[in-house]
Amino acid sequence: MTKPLPPEAGRDALQAFLREGSPLGPLKVMAKYVGRFFQIPMQVFHPYIVFGPEANRKVLVTERDKVLWRNTDPVTDLLHDGVLIVDGKEHDHYRGLMEPALHPSTLPGYTPLILAHTEKVSHQWKDGEVVDMLVESRKIALLIIMDTLFSKDVWDDIPHIWKPILKAIEYISPGAWILWRKIPRPGFRKPLQQLDAYLFGIIDERRKTKEKKHDLLQHLIDARLSDQVIRDQMLTMMIAGHDTSTALLAWVFALLGQHPEVHHRLVQEVDTLEKSPLLDQVIKEALRLYPPIHIGNRRIAEDLEFTEGTIPAGERLFYSIYLTHHDESIWENAEDFQPERFAHGRKTPPFSYVPFGGGPRACIGAAFGQAEARLVIAFLLKNYSFEFTQHPIHPHMGATLEPRPGVKMKVTKRIKT
Repeated sequence: MTKPLPPEAGRDALQAFLREGSPLGPLKVMAKYVGRFFQIPMQVFHPYIVFGPEANRKVLVTERDKVLWRNTDPVTDLLHDGVLIVDGKEHDHYRGLMEPALHPSTLPGYTPLILAHTEKVSHQWKDGEVVDMLVESRKIALLIIMDTLFSKDVWDDIPHIWKPILKAIEYISPGAWILWRKIPRPGFRKPLQQLDAYLFGIIDERRKTKEKKHDLLQHLIDARLSDQVIRDQMLTMMIAGHDTSTALLAWVFALLGQHPEVHHRLVQEVDTLEKSPLLDQVIKEALRLYPPIHIGNRRIAEDLEFTEGTIPAGERLFYSIYLTHHDESIWENAEDFQPERFAHGRKTPPFSYVPFGGGPRACIGAAFGQAEARLVIAFLLKNYSFEFTQHPIHPHMGATLEPRPGVKMKVTKRIKT
């Protein structure tokens, strides 16, 4: 049994939703009233919400066999048998095939590509122009993921695949389908078919070439997987890999814009040091405040016991990374942007910082994503000045946690003296 919500909780949750324009506000209100274990009190949608180090450890490690990743929702409809949403031996097989291309030892080889694509996008900016760093970050992240993993330069294809990719992300984002799974969803079929055709075209092109590449796509082809299964892994990495990086990069620039003193110190540091400790701290703190994957979605296979109660088999469980990262009992001044909290190692309990999940199914691209962010941010700060336009920003719960309506910044090419 979950703790009942007092009447004032509903009122405060509604006010939080109206104030923040996001379900994150009501979730924080409910957590405040009932703690780290509660159930959404809706007739048609009543998942259990858990958060905190102990719950994270249980879901991700000690009792992970009692939860399933595969759900009957649009993520499954889109990704089919993608590594992200299959369980057991099937997951282990696909992950084993994919890990070599994302191993930390491969990252130095990707550095020239990452820098080249960052330069290509930023070279389009005009002095004094206001750009949206959410959009620009997506361009950079998309070019990088497609070239590093599939050896495909999509620069000339962006106008054709941009809308299909955004529609794919919208398709799996929270929406009315949560309340009614079979709700009609017009406007998706054609762009999703276009995206499929594009990916199958890349696979076909590779199968026909005699030149062997050393990338993820080649690993999948050499494993004799079907075109459909290869497409599932490609789309999984394309969506999950670039959308999470997009959110991280955009939030870093949003936070730097809102905290000019940190921004100034960081520019000084990347100008003078080969490796900036502050840059690592800023990235970690951005991931704490606004983890791109802010919630984990699971289906309970066996009754799962927590200190506060039991979740029966068949129910849906969400473990909230966002609530864990904003828990005042774990993080001092949890709502504040304080990169220095990561300066001397964390003193928080294990599993209190889980932007990439944890355990055997921790994010396969965690090392890649962080290395990419360091390279992109350092390059841009060394070469451009960014002036925030002071517009309001709120976190939007899409497929990832994005800064909306974007991050508008005036950019100026820096003149090196």
